[in-house]
Amino acid sequence: MKSKEVISTKLIQDAKQIIENARKNAVRSVDFCRVQMYWNLGRRIFEEKQHGKKRADYGAYIVKSLAEKLETEYGSGFSKRQLEFCRQFYNIFPIANALRSQLNWSQYRMLIQISDPDKREYYELEAVNNSWNGRELERQINSQLYERLLLSNDKESVLAVARKERIPETPQEVIKDPMILEFVGLKMNSAFYESDLEGAIISHITDFLLELGKGFAFVARQKRIMLEDDEFFIDLVLYNRLLRCFVVIEIKTGKITHQDIGQLQMYVNYHDRIEKLPDENPTIGILLCAGKNDSAVKMTLPEGNKTILASEYKLYLPTTEQLVGEINEAKELVKKRTAQPNKGGR
Repeated sequence: MKSKEVISTKLIQDAKQIIENARKNAVRSVDFCRVQMYWNLGRRIFEEKQHGKKRADYGAYIVKSLAEKLETEYGSGFSKRQLEFCRQFYNIFPIANALRSQLNWSQYRMLIQISDPDKREYYELEAVNNSWNGRELERQINSQLYERLLLSNDKESVLAVARKERIPETPQEVIKDPMILEFVGLKMNSAFYESDLEGAIISHITDFLLELGKGFAFVARQKRIMLEDDEFFIDLVLYNRLLRCFVVIEIKTGKITHQDIGQLQMYVNYHDRIEKLPDENPTIGILLCAGKNDSAVKMTLPEGNKTILASEYKLYLPTTEQLVGEINEAKELVKKRTAQPNKGGR
């Protein structure tokens, strides 16, 4: 009996990939058609207002009356609230050719609710650059990613990176402080070990890399190194392809000490001297901690340090008011330190 021929695994994989790509493109095409539909509705409402009566409330009257007609026939996707979004959408994005096919209507709805044009542009560009879905974009907005980056960077450099006019050059342009880790599911007031937090991060590694920022790739967990007869275990080792360097992370569930900083420095030195290739940049070390004393950190590290960073983590998503308050406090603290005269040498 003639044996059956077996088709190659690669053929099966390629066929599946073709089908999946086609399905994704079809969904994206439908999503963008919806974006264009709402944009055109917004444009038409705007034109009607411009050519109609000049009363201040005439725009609201048009939206309300049109919604009553459309919602009955086409459903809740054309409610008064939705048509208000359409009008606002056109006002903020008046050029049809500038609409981004990578973004769907739910993402554009989030963007048009951001009043600051620079902030809105940042999230629009980063959503496209990083292929954020709606959930990821919403989380980055709610976690105040833009404001956290502005703590250690000026607005122009942050926007230049988003516009792809330049790539990040320093760890401070990538690493955020604080880091928001609400996705790990641990309670702030509960007792847990560093291994618990580490395990939770590994279980949500995609979310963790998203929170860290651009260009991160996972390398190792509990990496074992030997120094003579002593063995040590590094919590997390990542690599950043933009900065072209290793990133070593040590997790501390309490307030960090100078011993913690010394330990991290040793791990950084190990990677620089043993693992790093000649054309790669110096290793970055991050102490991910529940609390820190910035003055103690600064005093422990050598002057001009650019590779060891301490970043606090939060296990909950703060409200906008809470996070803005903390950011403003941090800025004031930096201003005070900068303004203090140098009293050394006396």
